[in-house]
Amino acid sequence: MSDYAVINPATGETVAEYPTITDSELADAIAGAAAAQKEWARTPVAERAKVIARVAELHTERRDELAAIIVEEMGKPLEQALGEVDFCVAIHEYYAENGPEFLADEPVKLLEGEGSAIIRQAPFGVLLGIMPWNFPYYQVARFAGPNLVAGNAILLKHAPQCPKSATALQEIFDDAGLPAGVYTNIFATNDQIAEVIADPRVEAVSVTGSARAGAAVAEVAGRNLKKVVLELGGSDPFILLSTDDLDAAVEAGMAARLDNSGQACNAAKRFIVAEDLYDDFAAKFTEKFTAVTPGDPTSPETELGPLSSAAATQRLQEQVDRAVDQGAQISGDGRAQGNFFPPTVLTGVTPEQDAYTEEFFGPVAMLFKVSSEEEAVALANDTPYGLGSYVFTTDDAQALRVADALAAGMVFVNAVGAEGAELIFGGIKRSGFGRELGRYGIGEFVNRKLIRVVPA
Repeated sequence: MSDYAVINPATGETVAEYPTITDSELADAIAGAAAAQKEWARTPVAERAKVIARVAELHTERRDELAAIIVEEMGKPLEQALGEVDFCVAIHEYYAENGPEFLADEPVKLLEGEGSAIIRQAPFGVLLGIMPWNFPYYQVARFAGPNLVAGNAILLKHAPQCPKSATALQEIFDDAGLPAGVYTNIFATNDQIAEVIADPRVEAVSVTGSARAGAAVAEVAGRNLKKVVLELGGSDPFILLSTDDLDAAVEAGMAARLDNSGQACNAAKRFIVAEDLYDDFAAKFTEKFTAVTPGDPTSPETELGPLSSAAATQRLQEQVDRAVDQGAQISGDGRAQGNFFPPTVLTGVTPEQDAYTEEFFGPVAMLFKVSSEEEAVALANDTPYGLGSYVFTTDDAQALRVADALAAGMVFVNAVGAEGAELIFGGIKRSGFGRELGRYGIGEFVNRKLIRVVPA
C-alpha cells in the first residue's frame, strides 16, 4: 500500500491511494519553489493579499465538499468539519486584510545622529510545512495564510492519511491565482523530508505534531542551522475554582474534551477541581460525559466520531489499560469498538503512574481534587507540556492571578472554544515554541532588516 492513503476510520475501508513523490519530482518541486519565491517576493504585498482573499472565498464556495473529505479521511463529525472550513476562511481573510499593515515598515526613533532608520520585514524564502491529520485544513491555513502574504513560498507535507484534503488545498491555491511553485504539496517520505530540510534553498520549517516528531525535525533543522517553529502536544488543565452555574461548567468541560473526538492538542485533558465543588462536578461530569455515544461522523447530529485510525485507537486503548493496571479508577466502558472509543473518565491518577504525564489523544478525561488555588496551580504546572489552559472562577482577581502563574502559552478564563484568527497560538516546554495566528504569526518567518540612512 502507498504511504499516502485515505482509509475511512468509521468503516476501515481503503478509499484511495496516492503515489509518493519521486526523488526527481521532489528536486523539481524545490527548484520550482525557489524560483517562484523570488518573483512572489517582488509582488506588492497588496496583490499577495488579494490572492489569499480569493483563497478564503474558494474555501467558502467549496465548503461542503471540503468538509465531506475530512469526514471520510479522519472521521471528524460533519458539523465540526464545516466549522473547521469556516475557521480557515476567517484566518485567510484576517491576513488578507491585516497582513499589509503588519508587514509595513517600522520607523525607529534614533537616540542620536542624523537621518533615519526603519525595520523592513522581508520574506525568508522557501518554507517547509509539516502538518498533522487532526485539523487538515486549519493547520495549513494558519501556516500558509500569513506566510504567503509575507512573500514566502511553501512546500507542504501533509500527514499520510490526509492526501485527499491535501490535494483539495493545492487546487484551491492554484485556482486562487497563486503562481506555480509558490505553494506545492509534496507526498514525501520522512527520509525525503530530512533531505528537504537540509537543502540550502529551504530556509525554515514549521511542524505541527507530536513532541517526538517535533524533536526529530528540530534535530535535523538544528544541524543545518534552519529556524523551526514547533506546535506540539499538550495536556491542558481545566481548573474549576468557583462557579455560579455548575451545570454550565460541566457543559464547558465536556465541550473542551470532546471537540474533534478528543483529538486536539489544546483540548482540556486534566480537570482540576476545588474540593468544595469536586464531588458534585465529578458526579455530573462523569454521568453526562460517559453517556455520549460515538456515532456516524456523516450525521449532523453526531457529537463524537471515531478516532482517526486503527493505530490511534490502539495507542489510546493501551494508555487506558496501562493506567488501570497502575492503579487508576475508570468510569465508562473504556473499550474501543472498531475505531469508536467511548468517553472515559480516570480518577486516582498519581505521579507514579504513566498517565500522570502522558497526553491522551482521544475522549479520556482525568479528574483531580485540590484544596487550594496554590495546589491547583502546582498540579496544573506539573506536566512536561505547556500549551493551553482553562480557568473557571467567579473571582476576577483570582483569574488573573492564576493566569499569571500558569506555565502555558495560552490561558482562557471562563471560556472554551474561544480561539480566533487574531489570537496567537503556541506553547512552551514540550509543547514547542514559536507562535502562529494573530499579529505575531506573520512575523515568525520574516527577516526584520534594519535600514539606517545617514544623509550624504
